[in-house]
Amino acid sequence: MLQSPAQSHRRQFGRSVWRLNVGMALFWIAALGVMYVAMERYLQPSSSVVTAEGNLQLQRHRDGHFYADGSINGQPVRFMVDTGASSIAVSDALAQRAGLEGGEVVQFRTANGTRMGRLVRAQSITVGPLQARNLTVGTGYTGSNEQDALLGQNFLRQFDVRIRDNVLELRPL
Repeated sequence: MLQSPAQSHRRQFGRSVWRLNVGMALFWIAALGVMYVAMERYLQPSSSVVTAEGNLQLQRHRDGHFYADGSINGQPVRFMVDTGASSIAVSDALAQRAGLEGGEVVQFRTANGTRMGRLVRAQSITVGPLQARNLTVGTGYTGSNEQDALLGQNFLRQFDVRIRDNVLELRPL
């Protein structure tokens, strides 16, 4: 079937508009992806610093909290310092990987309400160069990912904790 020049022009115009729309959609998807990656990197907590004296200094994150990398029984953890928490708190998945089994079933009262968990003993908790042994850990915490944990008073009271401006410093006693 033969097409008139007007029909052919309309079909060609329609294809051009479709290609333009697809191109614009791909451009915006790529731009949003780049912005997402940039924001993820920008929002990451700054790293900690170990002083010559063996003190650990943490910079306040943009969200107002202090974060530090550490481990529980050798399993990597991203701690958020929580001076209002009585003990260290971890997710169930992290507790399983760290071998934190058994323990006493308890109900925790948190800022987000009550939740069930367990109290177990961890052989080793490290934060930077600082280490504590045989501390109670609460399970059932829900952070943004399985490696998130709260660093509570049972760890913090083993050190001299000072906050000046936007720096939290942990010093061995």
